[in-house]
Amino acid sequence: MDKIIDLERHRTAEGRADVAIIGGGIIGLSIGWKLLQAGKSVAIFERDTIGSGATRAASGMLAANVEVEPAEDDLVPLTLASQELWHGFARELEAESGLTVDYRDHGTMIVALSRDEVDRLRFRQDLLTRLGLTSEWLSGSVAREREPALRPSVSGAIFCKQDHQVDARRVAAALAAVFRKAGGQIFENTPVTSLERSSGRVSGVVTEAGVFSAQTVVLAAGAWSPQLVPGFELPVRPLKGQSLAVRMDKRDPALTHIVWTEQIHMAPKGDGRLIIGASVEERGFDAANTAGGIFALLEAARRVLPSIEELAIDEIWTGFRPTSLDDAPIFGEIGVDGLIVATGHHRNGILLAPVTARAISDLILKGRMDGPETSFTLQRFRKNSDRMTHGL
Repeated sequence: MDKIIDLERHRTAEGRADVAIIGGGIIGLSIGWKLLQAGKSVAIFERDTIGSGATRAASGMLAANVEVEPAEDDLVPLTLASQELWHGFARELEAESGLTVDYRDHGTMIVALSRDEVDRLRFRQDLLTRLGLTSEWLSGSVAREREPALRPSVSGAIFCKQDHQVDARRVAAALAAVFRKAGGQIFENTPVTSLERSSGRVSGVVTEAGVFSAQTVVLAAGAWSPQLVPGFELPVRPLKGQSLAVRMDKRDPALTHIVWTEQIHMAPKGDGRLIIGASVEERGFDAANTAGGIFALLEAARRVLPSIEELAIDEIWTGFRPTSLDDAPIFGEIGVDGLIVATGHHRNGILLAPVTARAISDLILKGRMDGPETSFTLQRFRKNSDRMTHGL
């Protein structure tokens, strides 16, 4: 039975479940599916439509190797753990939903076009090696053999075989399907306006359509999460990203691997789209696509893939990465009984969905998190603040 609640037909969103999840993106959906599999009753509240926020804007990269940055050593065990979960997660999701998520295991390539870029790419490979990550150095000629449409001036590349991709929008559709199939309730176009409190704990969510009671509330609203917990310092902000897609010939696609440069990434999808992204802008919730932003993406793409000039623009969009102070996710309790958060995933929301679902479901079902997840509670920011206060 379809469990989507259309408020044009249902005037109330009142009810009760074991768990109410605020946010219907890949994080909220993954957590909800995991809890339903464990026998919990779950309801998801989405301010817009399912998968319409950062999930819809995402390129779908599962890039634990390519995405790593200096000073992110602590994040690597978490991203690797989730990357290892993804293949099984995708296969189970496709089997249960009957839908494809376009899981593509061609690998990811970072290319360089100048001597300076080659030097910086060598430095990046040294970083990957130091962190125990696997990469392969390719000469310019080998890189062009694998991707013949690359500009002839490509002079070197790193290839990360383990960095795969999915179609994030297809993943959201499949997750919604299995969630409904398992008996979960989805309230779309139903913003949560506040949290219901009773006897000193969170006991549900408040919407314009009514109060929905729950034993546990999970806040997984991405960049909008801090708005639901006024008075608490939840250090998450929106980081704007503009992206676009062009349409390739499915029979002869311009690219088959994900290709990165210093400025952009390009992710080819099974339906013929080539996603080009993404800008990084501190603009709050400004959703405007700008001429400068789109021009910069196209110019950077043309620099490495000249044939981009001939491809039709399919879509242009903006998304908001939920970014914490250290660009890493925040899992767990924040100091109020009955409330758990799962937010701050920055650019890794798609990659970290399986491990986030594991972390939050473990916390609800067993009362604790295990593995690398335990390093990513809100407490880490408080400890850093204490160190600064005491001069440590």
